[in-house]
Amino acid sequence: MVGIVKFNMAKLSGKAACQLAKYGPGSGGTYPGHVFTKIGGQESIPKLADDLKLGSVLITGTNGKTTTTTLLIKLMSKDIQIRRSYENNILNSIVTALLSQKGDLGIFEYGIRDLSHGIPDTVQKLINPIGVVYTTISQEHTQVAGVKNPFEDYYKAKKLLSEGMKKGTVVTNCDDPRTALIGLNKQSDVKVNYYGIETDVIEDIGDNSIECPKCGKKLDYSHFYLNHRGVYTCGCGFKRPDANVKLTDIEFGSNSWNLTIEGDLFNYTVSKNIKFNIKLTVPPFGFHNIYNTLASITAYATFTPKVENIETTIKDVFNNLDMSFIPPGRFEVVDIGGKFVGLGQGDNGDALKINAMFMKQFVKDEPLEFIYTTPDENEEEIFEDHYEVVKSMNPAHVIVVPGRRSIEKAEEYYNIIKEDFPDAEFYPLSYDEMKVRIEKLNELARNSEYKYVIMTGCGEEQAMWEEIKKKMISR
Repeated sequence: MVGIVKFNMAKLSGKAACQLAKYGPGSGGTYPGHVFTKIGGQESIPKLADDLKLGSVLITGTNGKTTTTTLLIKLMSKDIQIRRSYENNILNSIVTALLSQKGDLGIFEYGIRDLSHGIPDTVQKLINPIGVVYTTISQEHTQVAGVKNPFEDYYKAKKLLSEGMKKGTVVTNCDDPRTALIGLNKQSDVKVNYYGIETDVIEDIGDNSIECPKCGKKLDYSHFYLNHRGVYTCGCGFKRPDANVKLTDIEFGSNSWNLTIEGDLFNYTVSKNIKFNIKLTVPPFGFHNIYNTLASITAYATFTPKVENIETTIKDVFNNLDMSFIPPGRFEVVDIGGKFVGLGQGDNGDALKINAMFMKQFVKDEPLEFIYTTPDENEEEIFEDHYEVVKSMNPAHVIVVPGRRSIEKAEEYYNIIKEDFPDAEFYPLSYDEMKVRIEKLNELARNSEYKYVIMTGCGEEQAMWEEIKKKMISR
């Protein structure tokens, strides 16, 4: 146990560092957390985390972490003062938030790509969260510092964030077999609240079956909602758990979507089950954000101390939501003088498919041009997933541009695409000349002969896409 003198010195130094740090988005940087840990050691962190009267909630997954965290912060801030951290996915960012902010509940995004960098079991022990929220787990983001890691290790790292929990509640996606199994394995230790989709209005195309995370055999799906998320069973007895919070109906419109969501779940703070049934009107924010909406609502209803406010708060937040909650660079459809350009980040198969499904609402059966920005070396699996999406859009014309550093690898991908699309074009734009790349991509979309253009794939994360979008809108 850390001594009181050592802890106080670490806390005082950390708070002084807060005054010096230039705060970044969300968490306010990591420097104060580094100072605190350097002086007090990691053994000082549990005492700092105990400052929170209710405790901490950690959000993790492959995709949707930042958006889910953002929405959860919007919801929970209506009921209680919180300390928060998002986008900076390391332990020091959480410690910085604990030092620099006030509040009784912590809401912290925590990304994990491998065991050595993510130290999930260590974080769980130090922060001792009352909740871990899982979005979805898929085979992307497994490359760290240029090294490709086995997916089994990546999945294990995600599981470890909640594996040691002996108190609290796990919130997880029951439509995803991998996150569902994490929940099922924790039910003997803590309460588990599942969220998912239960309407045939949303249906993905193709066979997106994956191996059973319990026995390794291929799962049998009766319905796909989005990629490997759906309704599934296995001969070993593993099957989709029932959802505690579920989307039961959706009406799509060009300017808004109407969602019906039902809930019957355990609330941690009052230790009893609560129910709700709500109808929401939200922007047409993409299929992936349906899951982010369900995750944030489930987490909010699980951990808010003001259960009487649940329906009112959810309606207040989501009925007044606009597209600003989506992180910069994410996919949007822009109308430039009657030409519709869908553009934004799609750096894995899941993200690209979501972008394509969103674009299809506008295109319907008309010709479309696909401007595809490629993955890099050692990202062949991402390309394979991407290319299935490209083909599913049946584009009239394809343009290929390097999305990452390797022009040579991008040309290899282009040559594969050219076998199916002989008139495809390749532009070997340099990563080091990003301004030139941005200007050319903008020009290609703007000067396209097609009324509908989708431009997506890999890129300079958020920055490249947001700059293209700004240039396109400003002109």
